[in-house]
Amino acid sequence: MKVWIKYLLGIALGIVASFLLPFDNIKVKEAFVFLTDLFIRIGRYIVVPLIFSTAICAINKLRSSKMLLKISGWTFAVIILSTLLLTILGLVSILIVKLPRIPITVDVPSEITQINIKQMILSLFPSSGFQAVNEGSFLLVCLVMAFIIGWESSSNEILFKPVFALADSCSKLFSDIAVFFTEIMSVFCVAIMAYWFVQFREIIEPGIYTPMILMFVCDFVIVAGIFYPLILRFLCHDPHPYRVLFASIAPAVLAFISGDSNLIIPLNMRHGGESLGIRRRCRGFTYPLFSIFARGGSALVTTISFVLIWRSYSSLSLPVSDILWIFGISFGLSFLLGGFPSGGAFILLTILCTQYAKGFETSFLLLQPASLIICSFASLFDAITAMFGSYIVAVKTKLIEHHSITHFI
Repeated sequence: MKVWIKYLLGIALGIVASFLLPFDNIKVKEAFVFLTDLFIRIGRYIVVPLIFSTAICAINKLRSSKMLLKISGWTFAVIILSTLLLTILGLVSILIVKLPRIPITVDVPSEITQINIKQMILSLFPSSGFQAVNEGSFLLVCLVMAFIIGWESSSNEILFKPVFALADSCSKLFSDIAVFFTEIMSVFCVAIMAYWFVQFREIIEPGIYTPMILMFVCDFVIVAGIFYPLILRFLCHDPHPYRVLFASIAPAVLAFISGDSNLIIPLNMRHGGESLGIRRRCRGFTYPLFSIFARGGSALVTTISFVLIWRSYSSLSLPVSDILWIFGISFGLSFLLGGFPSGGAFILLTILCTQYAKGFETSFLLLQPASLIICSFASLFDAITAMFGSYIVAVKTKLIEHHSITHFI
């Protein structure tokens, strides 16, 4: 059975379970909260070993073949441009379509959690590189260490041949283990989706956040169904750009219900290799970088959310200077969310509200009940961007062997 079918089947069973199981019972709900957290942790288990070993091999081969500069240029260009595109789309869509106001709540937290931007930057570089092994959120630390080892091991291939051989064997080993993990995640999706859907029903029941959700859906259709395929068609001259969207079904589904950008990396890399034919030296380099830096989905949903909050508080038109400020902050700070694999979109929204001041310091509370949906759509956009972006880089650097769609996993 195809992987994407397994994941969609898990989603369907999870939705059914959300109606059949007594989630009104506190113990049942607590059990599913525990299972959801447990299964996501299990899914993250293989991420750091897989990235570390595969990135060493990728950097070694890219430097030896003098491809490192070219692939780096294409990767960061796609990351920046995709983030720019998504931020602009989010801003334009919310400025054109005026969503209904969110009723103002009077609840004010006793203490506002202060989020330090400097601390966000430092979180990408913890005090010890060994924390990359202890905490799966610090993927940049893992990638930097792999870069150093891969770079140096290619400087003297004879002397450091055992180092590359060990990394190569570990990469293949962890890739095989990742296959097992990605398969069982389709089963875990039943429990994750069941609890997610229960929360989703509670969010949409009042109807307050439904227009915002519909805007997210429309923007996703525009991005995944129109913008990205058109870019592939004209930039890569791909006659069948929707093949990439087809290969993205399982990663997109997992990203949406988990809201975790790190969790989907093994599944992304597996589909990139087995379905799209992206070579290991490319996917071992691009997918981690997209997970860390390509958080345009967070910028898009944050932009929409903040303007919606602003309009809920004021009937005046938004000044041009404020529009540019919202755009600049959302776009710029999205690159610093690498230390927050989940919940990054709402963290960014909180920063916008507190930095904007003018009485908006606690205004993020208006959308706090819908934080699950906000973060889910942010992860969905980011997962699709990683798949399309890595494919573009692979095509432009000729590190791909195209597979027939019948051979997709």
